[in-house]
Amino acid sequence: MSVNCKPPLRFAEDGLNGERIQALLAEHLDDMRAQSPPESTHALDLDGLRQPGLRFWTAWRGQTLLACGALKRLGADHAEIKSMRTPRALRGLGAGKAMLAHLIDQARTLGYSRLSLETGSMASFAPAQQLYRSFGFVECGPFANYREDPNSVFMTLAL
Repeated sequence: MSVNCKPPLRFAEDGLNGERIQALLAEHLDDMRAQSPPESTHALDLDGLRQPGLRFWTAWRGQTLLACGALKRLGADHAEIKSMRTPRALRGLGAGKAMLAHLIDQARTLGYSRLSLETGSMASFAPAQQLYRSFGFVECGPFANYREDPNSVFMTLAL
């Protein structure tokens, strides 16, 4: 899917060392913990995002961090989207769509044939679910180490 974000964003594979990305990930973790019970919070902290088999990108317009997202290798042909986030104050600019398109492109480049994700089932997650559906993701059962959970929605996309 082509995404038109004007002016275009610059994507960078990120080592998670900068203060801005660490602050955005702290915002992400705080929100996930506030919206989901502990046993249903699947967001990764910095150490979790630095594990082998995980690649992390940021999206920038000039010096402004607009989005982040990661791909976690689940197998030779399957990856999971993790930690997709746009700062609260900068939503509505198309950066989330652009990041999702970038992650899908990266997954194809890396040779994955399936891309999956877990998101919340609560009303506050409806915009995220709609974004994923707009790119062709469909609901599926739990994958990898996930289990059925009324607080989770599992989605997948054949690439």
